[in-house]
Amino acid sequence: MIGFRFSEFQSEEGKKPPFERLLDIFLELMVHTAGDVGEAMNWMNILDRKYNLTNDDYAMGDFYEDLKKKGYIKEDGQGDANMTAKSERSIRRNSLDQIFGKLRKSQRGQHRTPVTGQGDEKSAEHRKFEFGDSPENIAMTESLRNAQIRHGMGEFNLAEDDLEIIETEYTTQVSTVLMIDISHSMILYGEDRITPAKKTAMALSELITTRYPKDTLDILVFGNDAWQIEIKDLPYLEVGPYHTNTVAGLELAMDILRRRRNPNKQIFMITDGKPTCLKEGIEYYKNSWGLDRKILNKCFNLAAQCRKIKIPITTFMIAQDPYLQQFVRDFTEINNGRAFYSSLKGLGEFVYEDFEKNRRKNVR
Repeated sequence: MIGFRFSEFQSEEGKKPPFERLLDIFLELMVHTAGDVGEAMNWMNILDRKYNLTNDDYAMGDFYEDLKKKGYIKEDGQGDANMTAKSERSIRRNSLDQIFGKLRKSQRGQHRTPVTGQGDEKSAEHRKFEFGDSPENIAMTESLRNAQIRHGMGEFNLAEDDLEIIETEYTTQVSTVLMIDISHSMILYGEDRITPAKKTAMALSELITTRYPKDTLDILVFGNDAWQIEIKDLPYLEVGPYHTNTVAGLELAMDILRRRRNPNKQIFMITDGKPTCLKEGIEYYKNSWGLDRKILNKCFNLAAQCRKIKIPITTFMIAQDPYLQQFVRDFTEINNGRAFYSSLKGLGEFVYEDFEKNRRKNVR
């Protein structure tokens, strides 16, 4: 009689070599510690004592030495360890897998539109050859068949009228600016909002650079002021003792997009939705206690300017306060953009869904 055979359950995690299992935890901690190797290793030791991550055959000291040997960290002259570019790439790939899922890498990164023409994405449709069509788009099998039907098998003759072209679709390029709020409120009230924002930014950057390399992604952060950062800086990003100068962030984002030649442009803004600061000359105008009308009007004016030059703003709101959500709704209505009121857990899914949605249409 055929029955069931039971054996001890072995998870995929349990099948990994010790170094790989510990590396996953280490890289996750590096995001939370803003790239501080020493602090991450302290946490590794605490977790090891509590959950027995290592054993006598492979201890935490062995793991640290392997990190150096395999090029994930390097020590400076004082013996302090720092992350390497290899670690930064691994963190971005992990963020992509965690947040957006496993996506197949493509050699070309275009965004489809419903329009056919002289694009570079082949469709299933064929049409007659026209002067100016690229030879590489000739459907050879169908063209040879047409020649045989028209001229017979006795004497092969391929004429222009026999040629068929594989129809192609127009594809678009999109320029995206991602704004990340690093004001102090992003860690207030016991909520770590900056880590999900960082991981989402790393996932989006890895998605674009691997799957849509013809697109552009610029990342900026805003606190009292706004400044542009590189993708490699994302793991080290920390919240500062800043107010929220949303105006400075929007002005810098618009400035960046004006220099981009792509017709399709958009701004993604991750924030808790409370602008509290303006810069007037060399002085700062601040109001931390509420939605100041002077600051709000400046934000609304920039939202209207973006709408006028066809730059939609998608706001990912990670705070639940009703009065802050009302500001985001008003801001979004003026810009004719989009707003998502996300929990920290669902932030990445919202960003991915909206980015993919814009791939299928012209965002202007």
